[in-house]
Amino acid sequence: MLSGIEFIKQSLGLHLFFARIMKEHAFFLEAGFSPRDTGFVRQADAFRREFDALLGEAVSLSNGVVAPGVLQSGEVITPFTLQAEMATIYFTGVPIPTELTQDEAGLAGGGIIIANPMLERNVSALNQRAIHATAALIQFKRNILSNVLSCKMFTFNYPLLITHIIREAELYLLQLRRLQSREEIAFEREAYELEFFWNRQMAEHAKFIRGLLDPEENNLISQANQFGNEFDQLTAEAKAAMDATAPLDKVTAESLQATEDLRGFKEQGTQGILPCQVKSIIIPLLGDHVLREANHYLRLLKLFAR
Repeated sequence: MLSGIEFIKQSLGLHLFFARIMKEHAFFLEAGFSPRDTGFVRQADAFRREFDALLGEAVSLSNGVVAPGVLQSGEVITPFTLQAEMATIYFTGVPIPTELTQDEAGLAGGGIIIANPMLERNVSALNQRAIHATAALIQFKRNILSNVLSCKMFTFNYPLLITHIIREAELYLLQLRRLQSREEIAFEREAYELEFFWNRQMAEHAKFIRGLLDPEENNLISQANQFGNEFDQLTAEAKAAMDATAPLDKVTAESLQATEDLRGFKEQGTQGILPCQVKSIIIPLLGDHVLREANHYLRLLKLFAR
């Protein structure tokens, strides 16, 4: 049974990462529709605004409460997030609320040491709203994917990318529901499943980057392809560990090194995309988005490696 203090800290830490990821998913969908599908644009924009509000509430509740390790990991924001948002606003005209990023930059880590029933109630209410919003967003994404695969819709987002962001929303929803039931989420004990999950996501990130780079960016395309192949192998090794046919500690060590390398590649890519030194059709916010996901996974891997 999760204590009230841990419930608050784990819930807010989860929202600071995933609510931002969800609002950006909605944005990527919004920006990827053709002019014909204005109804889907409006729906995606409504989801983006809903998760803006959820993230804003999470930020307002988190100062001095959330675990310092979450804030220091680079999964909440990076040094590039604000600039990436501003560039993305310029390119798309979508009004991304950069004040949320500025507020997050001012958050201090800490830890409540005594029960706070009012804060616990507020966090529980936030969780419940996020559960409803995330479940609805998952259905919206599935509807888009079905339309794309049945030739009823065109979008500039890969079908695999839509599948990819459905998985991440499903993980957020699962963890929210477990927190609401006060189930203790011991990430160390769930390392098998999470390493399989995130190794697959990292592999797909590399493949998306490969596919969105300009065809003349031969060196970067080659590097992205190598990362895709490496994480495909790590995904297979994590699956073998889940099936008790391979040692997890070896997979964890290899995944940690590979993710640190991929994180560096993403960071350099984001730095190059912002001033248009890297030729691509990668929107700046997408570069920062996948960088934050690598930072999140690195924090988990370091927990698993203890």
